[in-house]
Amino acid sequence: MISLNQFIATFISTVSDVIPIAAIIFGFQFAVLRKPVKNLGTVLLGFFYVIFGLSLFLLGLELALFPLGETMAMQLTEPEFLTEFKISSGLVLTWFDYYWVYLFAFFIGFSTTIAEPSLIAVAIKANQVSGGSISVNGLRIAVALGVAFGISLGSYRIVAGDPIHYYIITGYVVVVIQTFYAPKLIVPLAYDSGGVTTSTVTVPLVTALGLGLASTVPGRNPVIDGFGLIAFASLFPIISVMSYAQITQWLNNSRAAKEKRDAL
Repeated sequence: MISLNQFIATFISTVSDVIPIAAIIFGFQFAVLRKPVKNLGTVLLGFFYVIFGLSLFLLGLELALFPLGETMAMQLTEPEFLTEFKISSGLVLTWFDYYWVYLFAFFIGFSTTIAEPSLIAVAIKANQVSGGSISVNGLRIAVALGVAFGISLGSYRIVAGDPIHYYIITGYVVVVIQTFYAPKLIVPLAYDSGGVTTSTVTVPLVTALGLGLASTVPGRNPVIDGFGLIAFASLFPIISVMSYAQITQWLNNSRAAKEKRDAL
């Protein structure tokens, strides 16, 4: 059972986090703009909803998702489990024998990113300011696929023991090249997408997976290898969002060219 003291402690912590934001907003409104807040009662009620909802959300993460994610990561990387489903020949585990880990990393990356509140907010605003040209669900799925692929690749890197900077440098070279060819409308949003993925839901579960994997794979250092997954979760959404925009642009151009040919 959730104790009242746990909820009160989380609520107070959330209030202390939200108060600086409210102080800045109201401070600028009254001291700089010198105008009253319209619908003050509704705004205050909204702040209460935010604080109350965040408290329940954080409490749920602490009691459910955090322990569950860490337990799943540790169980999937136990040598006994991997040996039971071993595919490769020989006595030593190879990188391919960790396929359940890669699959789990892909799906946990996709599902946590889809549920990320910051991504939902960014996708809704992007849809509004673009006049509907940027789809809310399309952007969320593109970012989620990027995170899923990145975490899977990061899990493989931990198992293989490759230096992380090789992957990061290669990834950013791809990003720089894509920046020149992607639609200019999507480039800033793509770069922002890498930041919104590393938030409340994604980071704890991804970190738990990385630490669990680095702790059980022989020869890996949890400090050096375990935290690298967050870098992959930040990098690959940039690539996937720009790829999504490039594919959409290519399909639109192909459709327009076909309609032009049919008209002739």
